[in-house]
Amino acid sequence: MDIQHLVDRLEDLIDEGRHMPFSKFTMIDEERALELIDQMRISIPEEIEKSSKVLTQRDRILAQANEEAARLLQAAREQGSQLIDQDVSVQAAHTRAAHILEAARQEAANITNEADGYVLETLQRLEQQLTRALSVVRNGITEVATQPPASQPQTTPVQFPAQRQTVDVEASNKVNEKK
Repeated sequence: MDIQHLVDRLEDLIDEGRHMPFSKFTMIDEERALELIDQMRISIPEEIEKSSKVLTQRDRILAQANEEAARLLQAAREQGSQLIDQDVSVQAAHTRAAHILEAARQEAANITNEADGYVLETLQRLEQQLTRALSVVRNGITEVATQPPASQPQTTPVQFPAQRQTVDVEASNKVNEKK
């Protein structure tokens, strides 16, 4: 699964969460969040495998370029030898061989530069996606970790004017139950 899609789903999960009134906290479905994080853990190696394939493809392209350059070089040498053997202008043969050799080197350099550019662009895109995913995961962890526990009752101190005593009253109004 695409890592970007998983990041979008995690972001949607956070957006769908219940916002706590008067705070910046949001409650999210922990099971769904952990499931998305597990899917990200599975997806990230897939992205790395894709980049590995790109590197392998780059190596293959470079090998082909080197083979083509060697073939062109050999062809230039053979052609140069034939021209010398035929006693045609030696200078023209050397010039032609040099042009063919330079063209082969240029072609190999161009192919290498294009392959390197493609690999660099792909790896930079992967780095950006991984950085975004890591940021989203860290933000989710921070949000979940900073939420107060829901099981503790909240108490509010109440002061009675006649007796001037402070009494803790639970949010569920247990004072009314004592009457």
